[in-house]
Amino acid sequence: MERKTKVQAEDGKQEILITREFELPVELLFKAYIEPEIVEQWMGTKVLKLETRQHGSWQFETSDDKGNVVFRANGVIHEIQLNQKITRTFQMENTPFPVQLEFLEFSELTTSTSKLAMKIIFRSVEDRDQLLQLPFAQGINMAHNRLQSIVSKLQ
Repeated sequence: MERKTKVQAEDGKQEILITREFELPVELLFKAYIEPEIVEQWMGTKVLKLETRQHGSWQFETSDDKGNVVFRANGVIHEIQLNQKITRTFQMENTPFPVQLEFLEFSELTTSTSKLAMKIIFRSVEDRDQLLQLPFAQGINMAHNRLQSIVSKLQ
């Protein structure tokens, strides 16, 4: 089955480009990134903090069945324009991965479809390549599939 979320990583560059078209109005797609209740559903993680404003911070956490934290990430929102873009940092805690810079751009394709374009910049090519050795592309595609499924029910 073809992945709907496209992940492009050009050799020798410190960035990843991620694109996905959704059968959702751009307002709902954007809402899926800024409303904690929706983020928790499609990401399968707990939102500890999500301050959707310039200089606001965010923190997400995932625990196993026994309550042990298995994933925690945090960052700062540097810029946010309603239904258009989010610029933020992203850092996974307790991993060798340094902070990343993420540019999320939301575009209306039609009144009922939209596109997300993400550009993630890493400190080094090696850091980017290390992340790509993980099942990163499969994971983001699965998360976006859940986003489409869950948010389409909100229409």
